[in-house]
Amino acid sequence: MTETEINQGGCLCGAVRYEVDGPLQDICYCHCGQCQKATGHYYASSAATTGRFRLTRSDGLKWYKSSNWGERGFCGDCGSSLFWKLQGTEDYSFLVGSLDGDPTLKGGMHIFVDDKKSYYHLDDGLPQYGGLPDRAEQK
Repeated sequence: MTETEINQGGCLCGAVRYEVDGPLQDICYCHCGQCQKATGHYYASSAATTGRFRLTRSDGLKWYKSSNWGERGFCGDCGSSLFWKLQGTEDYSFLVGSLDGDPTLKGGMHIFVDDKKSYYHLDDGLPQYGGLPDRAEQK
């Protein structure tokens, strides 16, 4: 992907839309209990470097403080889960399923695998972490 490419995405009803320009990060698969509750399964997200994400429509956007340090964004109209971010920042992670079309992405890692349900298996060869890895561990 080149720096000039723009990916767009949004919720099911269109009340929340966003754009991300430049390269997207590899997919992070989060298996924590909160992501399971918020999405009904595990959370497959990507992100972009700071300043490359922008909301283009936020009529339906609602935020839920899901922990002492994180917030989850969703559409209050249709209920679509869309975002996760550290409180007090503008660095958004977004569910890759909310992107329009079929962007070229690859898997990067699995986190919080100690919390995953037993009905599925992880056999894709990606790095797995029991919790949240230290930045130094991430390659």
